[in-house]
Amino acid sequence: MGITIYHNPKCSKSRQTLQLLEDKGVAPEIVLYMDTPPTADEFKAILKKLGKSAAEVLRAKEAKEEGLSKDMDEEALIKGMIANPRCIERPIVIKGAKAVLGRPPENVLALV
Repeated sequence: MGITIYHNPKCSKSRQTLQLLEDKGVAPEIVLYMDTPPTADEFKAILKKLGKSAAEVLRAKEAKEEGLSKDMDEEALIKGMIANPRCIERPIVIKGAKAVLGRPPENVLALV
């Protein structure tokens, strides 16, 4: 079963997480989600695998800049996050039915 990383190469934690996976011999599928964000349905599936709500993976600074808030209802927040993918916490690493946030990068070791 493969591993997928929703990666932002400009983010140090995302780069560290990818490096950690590669150091463990994993060649993950890399999704550059800033260029190709997930659809709303894909993002809902990711949230389910993470066991988190959209508000729990919302980046506060970026959200404020984009007019998004944890107080928004889930559907509106998901729509806003997909339209502004920089507001999505990163990196997200998925393996099968499980996913983790790579903050800290060592979280991904649970999937390897």
